[in-house]
Amino acid sequence: MGYLQEARENHVKKKVEEALRSKMKQKALKECDFYCSKYAECARGRTFSVVWQCRKQAKELNECLHQFTNDSVLEEMKKAYMVEQESKEMKQ
Repeated sequence: MGYLQEARENHVKKKVEEALRSKMKQKALKECDFYCSKYAECARGRTFSVVWQCRKQAKELNECLHQFTNDSVLEEMKKAYMVEQESKEMKQ
């Protein structure tokens, strides 16, 4: 029963979840801008060789992005959204 209650508490509409995912990705790219720049600099002027020449930069970028784009971050964003919605409903 505890699992069902938790699932209900964390449930948001599909459109809201998509918007939260988009916001999460934007924040991740902003936070990892340094690694994005390093990868872009490495990739500049390369075609196929980018795969092996920029492996280190790609790994660093992916590790940084993963810190900001994982299920636990999304769940926290959902909880914050739901708290915000509840406070709006209480004001009305």
